[in-house]
Amino acid sequence: MEPLGQYPDPTHVVAHLSDPHLLDGSLLYGAVDTTARLEAALVRLARLPTPPQALVFTGDLADRAEPAAYSTLRAIVEPAAAAIGAEVVWVMGNHDDRAAYARGLYDTDADDDQPQDRVHDVAGLRIVALDTSVPGWHHGELSEDQLAWLADVLSEPAPHGTLLAMHHPPIPVPMLRLAELIELHDQPRLAEVVAGSDVRGILGGHFHFTSWSTFAGVPVSVASATCYSSELAPDRRLLSGVDAHQSFTMLHLYDDQVVHSVVPALDAVEVSGYGLEVLEPFRAMTPAERFDMVSRKDSPLNLRT
Repeated sequence: MEPLGQYPDPTHVVAHLSDPHLLDGSLLYGAVDTTARLEAALVRLARLPTPPQALVFTGDLADRAEPAAYSTLRAIVEPAAAAIGAEVVWVMGNHDDRAAYARGLYDTDADDDQPQDRVHDVAGLRIVALDTSVPGWHHGELSEDQLAWLADVLSEPAPHGTLLAMHHPPIPVPMLRLAELIELHDQPRLAEVVAGSDVRGILGGHFHFTSWSTFAGVPVSVASATCYSSELAPDRRLLSGVDAHQSFTMLHLYDDQVVHSVVPALDAVEVSGYGLEVLEPFRAMTPAERFDMVSRKDSPLNLRT
């Protein structure tokens, strides 16, 4: 449908998913079918009115870094992305293993000393996959070599700017204090590289709940997980993960702003709405008639029960 308000269509649309934690045929914590949860999220994503040009997965792709889990991930995601014409951007997480990740997703060899940093060009939008993982640990770090590499990448602006995609987001975690122990270390060093560059947004995961902040003057968007989410109001529990509230985030990029929208990963019961039978009559209306129909409180549309 053509734009109905003040703004044109976005220049780019990006789907930001995180933390699928796939396993080789077992249930996560004996309770969560992470493969089914990811598949459900992708079904809902495919129904969105404007398909994304990129699917960005910010880490913890395989819970135990099992080769079969990466194979399952590709078998699920790549056909779904191809069906809507989207590029897939993978990012390393603390549950991933560099060798298994490189072999399973890129058919290349790597060892623990080779960060999996990559640059993607999506119709002039640069998406940098930044590997913040630390082999053998759950917190995040960036080496001096990685920061120098990133500074070199950002030294020349991209036509539509840059998104940084990383597993450990560089923001405070006041809603999940234990996560402060596994956050990204030495964040000011990254801020020095990002400040003044063409970075328009930083995408992260890791926390299993949706959050927003700013970093070096840049908006930061943390996507929840598709596998399970962190319970932020637990009842007499120090830490609680629940099989509920899973979601992903959609980014709509315009020339001078980025809109972030949280999309629940699972269907829910509809309590109000209209069917597609109203779409053709609506398209036949003039702009003034459409405005009257939707905005006027006593219009036939708004009086309908």
